[in-house]
Amino acid sequence: MSKLFKEQINTKNEINTFELADEGMNCLTKHFGIVGAEEFIAMVLREKPDYTKWRETYYDAMAPDEFHQKAVAYAKEHPYTGKAERL
Repeated sequence: MSKLFKEQINTKNEINTFELADEGMNCLTKHFGIVGAEEFIAMVLREKPDYTKWRETYYDAMAPDEFHQKAVAYAKEHPYTGKAERL
């Protein structure tokens, strides 16, 4: 995540559509290269996947012990900092 993107989130708690698209494209090209990023975008536009259903299928196929191990690993890698804002 770019420094500018982090500052925008931290100071305004929101970003505009252009900034979101720009940061998303930066992320895709960084991880997949320009051709891979374009192929990913084309796939999403063509197939219009249901992300919620995909995630349900992903977790339904996972054994409870595997889910627990991944949750514990994630919690260790991303410790709670206690900086949540109460609404």
